[in-house]
Parts: sequence; structure tokens; C-alpha cells
Amino acid sequence: MATIKDIAAKAGVSAATVSRVLNYDETMSVSDKTRNKIFKIAEELSYVKHTKQKKQLEQNEEKRVAIIQWYTEQEEVHDLYYYAIRLGIEKQAHQLGYEVTRIFHNDSLDKAKQVNGVIAIGKYSVKEAQKIAELNDNLVFVDNNMLTNGYNCIVSDFEGAVKSALDHFITHEQLRIGLLAGEEKTADQTDSLIDPRFRTFKTYLSDLGLYDPRYVYIGNFSPESGYHMMQTALKELKDQLPEAFFIANDAIAVGALRALQEADLKVPEQVSLISFNDTSLAKYSFPALSSIKVFTEQMGASAVSLLDNLATQKQLVPQMITLKTKLILRDSSLN
Repeated sequence: MATIKDIAAKAGVSAATVSRVLNYDETMSVSDKTRNKIFKIAEELSYVKHTKQKKQLEQNEEKRVAIIQWYTEQEEVHDLYYYAIRLGIEKQAHQLGYEVTRIFHNDSLDKAKQVNGVIAIGKYSVKEAQKIAELNDNLVFVDNNMLTNGYNCIVSDFEGAVKSALDHFITHEQLRIGLLAGEEKTADQTDSLIDPRFRTFKTYLSDLGLYDPRYVYIGNFSPESGYHMMQTALKELKDQLPEAFFIANDAIAVGALRALQEADLKVPEQVSLISFNDTSLAKYSFPALSSIKVFTEQMGASAVSLLDNLATQKQLVPQMITLKTKLILRDSSLN
């Protein structure tokens, strides 16, 4: 007896697309040519829908989710942020009865074709997103705002996070505020990405008349880059060094802290630091770093829950889920 997967394989589309077409889903974005092709193949294979049989098959069928990561497996080892997101995905997936297929940036995407849904972690270009979407209709991006491109996504409240850090500095009358940020590129290296934290930093301080472009340094998301950026700031700004720095991740902050200590500047008495992510690096540095806590595991869990909803209820309207962050105050800032 022919199945939806048989039709999908012959038509060159996903099983989810076949299912929605055969169920006359008018909101399905598919060409008339493809729609007609699916019906024609279904007729050729003598496909017949049996609701009771279909339910039994679905209950017995193994559920599987593919995790596509924009990093290689070696790169993930050095990135606690994305590692924690993946752990959150795997934990929730197992609780909901899904087996997990992991696909790294340098792997073939073929393994994502025969799954119930796909979760893509990291930064992807529109072209890459379209390529991934062709594999499966049930798709969720994590840590990448793809809503305007028509895809479901899970993100953190970067805007609120930055404002909370800046407000903390301002409350303590630290009005010369610097930024150490990192620059990223999409997985295919085609697009450079402007950090949304930089946008908020610039806009918010500009509205308050406190933004100074001399205090902004851009590198990459590593301790080495943080060290060199702070060294450059110390050399260029001298006695005009900001009283406080907002730093785009904990790794950069660790490097910046070392540069300040080598320059015999006391943290937080002379320079306050608030970083981002609140990984173990923040807790065990000296002094311990104040940091914006991002609920990475919850991001991963939310992605699986949304994906499960897509697979079972056929949610048709793309949505973005934004998770709140929290400012954790420690010893690197005036409190």
C-alpha cells in the first residue's frame, strides 16, 4: 500500500508537503504545478487515506528531530552558549519522545530529510534558510530572528538586556560607557551580521546624549579579542577611558579583565564591567563578572515544544518566541 513518504520521494518534496496538499490545505505555499504533480502521483500509486490506519501508524512511528548547527563539532566545544542551547533541545526532545539527529555545518543535510522536524541553531543567511526549509516544513530557528523571512524562531530579549545593563551603570553615575562587541558572519560566510546589542547600545545612549563612538570596539567573540580590544582602548583613550563597559559575551570580558588587571586598574572601583550570557566563565573569573543571564537551555526546550506543536497541530502562522533575560550582579560592577 502506498504511503505519503512514497509520494514525497517520487515528487521530490517533503512528506509534510504531501500531507498538507492531500488534505487540501489552502494556506499551503506551493505552486499549482507541484500540487497537481502530487495528486497525479497519489493517483498513480493508488494512494487511499485511511484515518484509523493513519492514526495507528503515527502512534507506532518513531519521532525524530534533526538539529542543524552552524558550527562544526570542533567549534562547538569552545562555545558554551550554543552548547547549552543544544543540550536544552536534546533534553526536551527526549522528554517528548523524539530521537535526535545532529548535523553540523560541515555535514551533509541529507539526514534532515526523513525527520518530523528541523531545529536550526545559529546564524543563517536567507539563502541558507530557504535551503533548509526545502528539507522539511516543520522548521524552527534558534538565536536568529527569521520571522520577517517567514520562519518560526526562538530568540532572547537582547534589547531589554542591554538597557538593563546601561541603566545600572547610569544609576551609579557612570556616564562614560564603552562597548566591546564581536562581529559574526552567517554560516555560509556571505553576510556580516550587525550585533543587535550594538544597535540598542547606540540608540539608547544616543537618545540620552551619552553615546560616544570612540568608546566602541569591535572584534570577535574570544578572550584574545577582548584582551586586545581593551589594550587598544587603554592606549587610545588613556585618562578618558570609560568608567564602565558593556561587553557582548563572557569570553570577551575575561580577556578585557586581564588587560585591565595588567594595567593596574581596579575593577569595579575604576572600571565596571557587565558582560553577556552568564556562562561558567562569569562565575569563576576574578573578580566574578556581572553578566546578563540568557536562558539558553530554555531556548532549546522552547524550540522543541514549538516544533512539536507544528508537527502535531500544523500551526500555519510563523511566530517568534522571545525569552526574557536577567541581569546577574557580581563583583565586576558597582552594586
